[in-house]
Amino acid sequence: MAQEQEQTAERTLVLLKPDAVVRGFAGKIIARFEDAALKIVGIKMKRMDADFTRRHYFDLEERLGTEVYDLTAAFMQQGPVIALVLEGFDAVATVRKIVGSTYPNEAPAGTVRGDLSHYSKGASVASGKAVANLVHASGNREEAAQEVELWFDKDELHDYRTLAEIFTY
Repeated sequence: MAQEQEQTAERTLVLLKPDAVVRGFAGKIIARFEDAALKIVGIKMKRMDADFTRRHYFDLEERLGTEVYDLTAAFMQQGPVIALVLEGFDAVATVRKIVGSTYPNEAPAGTVRGDLSHYSKGASVASGKAVANLVHASGNREEAAQEVELWFDKDELHDYRTLAEIFTY
């Protein structure tokens, strides 16, 4: 009989991008994470300068090219973002499922991007603007750990118990 691996809660980073902030969707998007019993253990609002943008998107230019990096950097620097650290079982995968596909026009109904945006890769290319997709979510556990460390000092992260934890942890 295979031994089951012990499950522990993990943490992930979510950014509510400038388009989510200026459209007034912060509360609506945060509620979706809380509805899924994910716990907010850190939250702040910040404007990303060029240096911080480069540190956050450190490999984007290498992966997708200078044009994509430049469009993304300009988009992220045009207004404040709200950074969240969420905690829960399979938090990274759960958040990715809640936010939906990178391209909102491909995201299913019921996801943040599928319900609140319609922007496509084609629209991005045609307009010369970054994809307005409302949120950034860490792609995997390693990325989540790096991003949480970049965005939050240890004293900005909080341990506490929620009522949902009585049933899930």
